Amino acid sequence: MIVNAIIVNQWLQSWDAVRFDHKIKQTKPAKFFYLCSMKAGHLKALTGVYRRSTKGGTLRFKDPNVQRGHEEERSRMIREFVQYGFPWCEMSDVKRNTAEDLQKPGWLPTAVIVNILPAGSVRNGVAIPKSDLVRVENHEQTASLHLPESFKGSKWEPEKVFPLEVIDGQHRLWAFDEYDPGDNFELPVVAFYGLDSGWQAYLFWSVNITPKRINRSLAFDLYPLLRQQSWLDKFAGHSIYRETRCQELVEALWSHPDSPWYQRINMLGEKQSQREYKGATVSQAAWIRSLMASFVKQWEGVGTKIGGLFGAPPSSDAPLLPWYRPMQAAFLIFTGDALRKSVKSCKDKWATHLREVNDPGLFESEDPAFYGNYSLISTDQGIRGILFIVNDLCFIESVELGLDKWRWEDVNVDSAMQNVAATDEIVVSAALKSFRRTKAAKFIENITDGLVSYDWRVSSTPSLTDKERMRQAIFRGSSGYKEIRLQLLHHLLNFKGEVAEASGVVIKALGY
Repeated sequence: MIVNAIIVNQWLQSWDAVRFDHKIKQTKPAKFFYLCSMKAGHLKALTGVYRRSTKGGTLRFKDPNVQRGHEEERSRMIREFVQYGFPWCEMSDVKRNTAEDLQKPGWLPTAVIVNILPAGSVRNGVAIPKSDLVRVENHEQTASLHLPESFKGSKWEPEKVFPLEVIDGQHRLWAFDEYDPGDNFELPVVAFYGLDSGWQAYLFWSVNITPKRINRSLAFDLYPLLRQQSWLDKFAGHSIYRETRCQELVEALWSHPDSPWYQRINMLGEKQSQREYKGATVSQAAWIRSLMASFVKQWEGVGTKIGGLFGAPPSSDAPLLPWYRPMQAAFLIFTGDALRKSVKSCKDKWATHLREVNDPGLFESEDPAFYGNYSLISTDQGIRGILFIVNDLCFIESVELGLDKWRWEDVNVDSAMQNVAATDEIVVSAALKSFRRTKAAKFIENITDGLVSYDWRVSSTPSLTDKERMRQAIFRGSSGYKEIRLQLLHHLLNFKGEVAEASGVVIKALGY
């Protein structure tokens, strides 16, 4: 049996200066590798997965094997992904029974990286016999990989040594250990020939360890490409659906002219030196995490004490509030605008101090107390705290405020537009105009009027006293999310009326 392959030439002249030494298992490799495809079962049969192990007390530098231990659960997940696609492979049996339309193709387009053993190779003290070898015949730009004469298919076993060894992709191969996908399912393969074990370890490390994780804000920025996929809205409980909804809402806050955060969200996670705007901006990823922790979370379930207004119960795929995406965006934009107006009229010490501090980079019309680099309102912790408070209080008062009575019909737009994106400016503007007439709008304005009497300066603000700096430093790090929520709730207890009463109910529900 012959497998046809493409010769991929990949070598730089400067690589000739690299130190190659067979004594440290880094013999100079070939200047090319092979690219081919093989049936999944055939590749599994030809491959020896020599896993690293601490059994036997082998010193780590003397263990020649590259692969880590096999994680059965990971291979099972890959196997189910191949059969049913995503998100089916991560769903519970209960959800699968009600979501047959969520099955998708389970493509595995990433190459499995293997090494072809040359004659004379020894693995774990055993030399590979001629009968087990994969013979390679090179042509001008292609090659023929001659499989062992005794090879008959997926059930084949070598006489002594497997002719291929996995450098990267063992869990994909183990996914087919007891599952035959058929003759039409092949895996892409990158094959090196006679690659020394030192280089195999280096290659595995460079593929799996060194690549920098993708910027989360940049990753979320790709989510609009999936927006037309109906399965994204099917179940609110799965994180990818909630993340997608949050990304759309964040984009609405960034793109709508009436939003106080219009073009003031760091959508790509860039450093301040990379941005044209030098004022403080919270990243898209941070916004999404905060929305998922507050507005876009389940109304009930394990660990949920205060639900999210835009969330859904885990037993249903329909939100409890009949709000479409433009309505949710309008709610958030109104909240932000109400806070901006409250801050603008605030004359408290913290606000006047921030307006006096030199804060370069802001536009002349921007209030440093709201947008500035020294305002907690324009930090990750501040945004999380504000979203927590507005969601918590409105959630507790949802019946009294009649939130379920604000419906699409009140927005006064074509009913056929109910499924438009949250970024549709015309529809969001209509929803915003409609929401301003609701009882909830006045309640939110009362909340923001109470919030601005809190000290919103960050600990690095110039001219703070030592006591003030220590007090504000408590919000640093992930523990700051809980602390600011707690402090803002207790701060609002000092006010009379519905806001104070609702804050007390939330504090009791959260066990603060």
